Amino acid sequence: MSELYENRELSWLRFNERVLEESEDGRTPLCERLSFVSIYQTNLDEFFMVRVGSLHDQMLLEDNPKENKTHMTAEKQLEAIRARVEELGRRKDTSYNNLMAEVEKQGIKIINFAKLDTKEGDYLRGYFEREILPLISPITVSKKQPFPFIKNNEICAVAVLGTKSGKQRIGIVPCNNGMFNRLIQIPGREGWYMLAEELILHFLPIVFQGYAIVSKSLIRVTRNADIDADKVYDEELNYRDHMAEVIKQRRKLQPVRMEYTRDLDKKILRRVAQYLKIDKDMVFKSKAPLDLSFVFTIQDILRHKKELFFAKRIPQKSPSFDETKPLIPQIMEKDKFLSYPYESIRPFLNMLHEAANDPEVVSIKMTLYRLAKHSKVVESLVEAAENGKQVDVLVELKARFDEENNIEWSRQLENAGCHVIYGLDGLKVHSKLCLITLKKGDDVTYVTQIGTGNYNEKTSRLYTDLCLMTADQRIGLEAAKIFQKLSLGEVMESTDYLLVAPKCLQNKVVDKIDREIQIARDGGDAYIGVKINSLTDKKIIDKLIEASASGVKIDMVIRGICCLHPGVPGKTDNIRIISIVGRYLEHSRIYIFGKGEREEMYIGSADWMTRNTVRRVEVAAPILDPDLKDRLRDFFFLQMADNVKARELHADGNYTYVPHKAPLVNAQERFFEMAYEAVGGAYEAENVLVPTGKKEEK
Repeated sequence: MSELYENRELSWLRFNERVLEESEDGRTPLCERLSFVSIYQTNLDEFFMVRVGSLHDQMLLEDNPKENKTHMTAEKQLEAIRARVEELGRRKDTSYNNLMAEVEKQGIKIINFAKLDTKEGDYLRGYFEREILPLISPITVSKKQPFPFIKNNEICAVAVLGTKSGKQRIGIVPCNNGMFNRLIQIPGREGWYMLAEELILHFLPIVFQGYAIVSKSLIRVTRNADIDADKVYDEELNYRDHMAEVIKQRRKLQPVRMEYTRDLDKKILRRVAQYLKIDKDMVFKSKAPLDLSFVFTIQDILRHKKELFFAKRIPQKSPSFDETKPLIPQIMEKDKFLSYPYESIRPFLNMLHEAANDPEVVSIKMTLYRLAKHSKVVESLVEAAENGKQVDVLVELKARFDEENNIEWSRQLENAGCHVIYGLDGLKVHSKLCLITLKKGDDVTYVTQIGTGNYNEKTSRLYTDLCLMTADQRIGLEAAKIFQKLSLGEVMESTDYLLVAPKCLQNKVVDKIDREIQIARDGGDAYIGVKINSLTDKKIIDKLIEASASGVKIDMVIRGICCLHPGVPGKTDNIRIISIVGRYLEHSRIYIFGKGEREEMYIGSADWMTRNTVRRVEVAAPILDPDLKDRLRDFFFLQMADNVKARELHADGNYTYVPHKAPLVNAQERFFEMAYEAVGGAYEAENVLVPTGKKEEK
């Protein structure tokens, strides 16, 4: 059965390879390709911090657990990861070098000392001694001075120091303390820059006077960030203070990777790895800079050259709303739908602001996972509380890497008089659910919003997400029950309309797949359509395999991890899976079961991953309005028709570009074109040349 499954971690690396392909794609504008090579790097950083960190933790367990699809032990997975990361690292280096050669043609150049004359070298020495040397903290490792703590993803210059006695020491200088610019301009050479860490590395003889520099390199350490907040819960602290302590602990967790840029003596390299307690197999050489975030500064410098960037796209007004009139009555009249980033998030924000001031609104309840730094959502909730309305907000403090942001928002909400809940024991609350309760006389009515993405104004312009706003009282009553359960620290045990994890989503999805299986076995036209970010839930995967073998036609758009191999004869040959990686991050989740009168459609917050289906609180809502169903169906099948940015997954686990046959369909561009057309706006078409990726199919 192993031919049917893919290891989760290796599948994720295939996804990041598709991100890297975007940096190699010659028809993508140059400055956008720079973004993709940087995103590839930051994606990989997080992968090591979370997934590789988790595998290291698993290796410490006595029972040596195996993952449930390919039955690889943690050790075997780490071996496979190392080999794949080395292979992709070489591609990343090549892509970076090719991109910087193109950037140089635009008048920007990142240089080293070999490119400078004596006068320029003297200037940089003076600059270093004046502007940088007073701000750095060099350390030499000795019996009296232990190896220093190196922060997560911090770049350090490391030198092997020769002494007069013939012994060698290690010298270390942290390079990115935030007190000086990363890019240093070369005087008299417009557009020429040097990275600050390269300047520090070059002038190590000044830093470590009295020593001979035997060899030197830049290094960067990535630390495990996989800490279980519930397992280390201290009941003596309130939960918010506890999460602040968790963040502090994460910064000190064990290193899981080291990168370096220049050849060091192998003994010294091993010695540094031993000091850091890093497995020697998790030490990687990089020919590209260890942190590529400076490319965004290059983009800013080149911003005046419009041809180097994607054509400007602005989220459009939704034709479903008349924004000159109150929005809540419009939702009462007919279900509404927003599609980000093609349509603006503004109607939802305006609805929330309207609710905060509507005398008939008595309460607002929301689940918050990730928020913008300057959140209009929080502003409206604060306004509602100050206007005397009951405001109940569940703020998920365990939203990874957003904990500090959420802690601060929770304080502001509490100070304004909101009732704040901090999630459930052992479960993250990942749902995107908002319930507005109105009372007129003795009549109580609900307006419910269910989304696929966070309440974040910034990411609504970058991620593709869907937002349903409905006054269907059946949905409103179930949403009210969800909030009642959350306030008691409980979960929904049963539902009639919504799919609600952890107890009422996976089982209901399986039941709906079973229904299609029976229809196929009875000779009917059975169908399943799914758009999600990741597929890892083995119970659902095995049910999809059974469905395919029974004759159910299955279409899937899966951006990231996919642990199922389609196209295996007799088993998964009725399943087609594509991944779209393009200008916008595909983030919406759609489930379709059946055709015609049997057709059921849902949107929601849950991927089909075990962590979502049984370990989180997630909510998916049915699309009941016929017009919205037609729109969602068209949305899904347009994505399945993409032959510009779509890659198809094959039975061997490899992805290739969908064959580029006329008419060319770039789904993301087409959605924006449709949004502009709907309001009569001027739309500037993007270039849609054939991709140049290495895995292209002609």
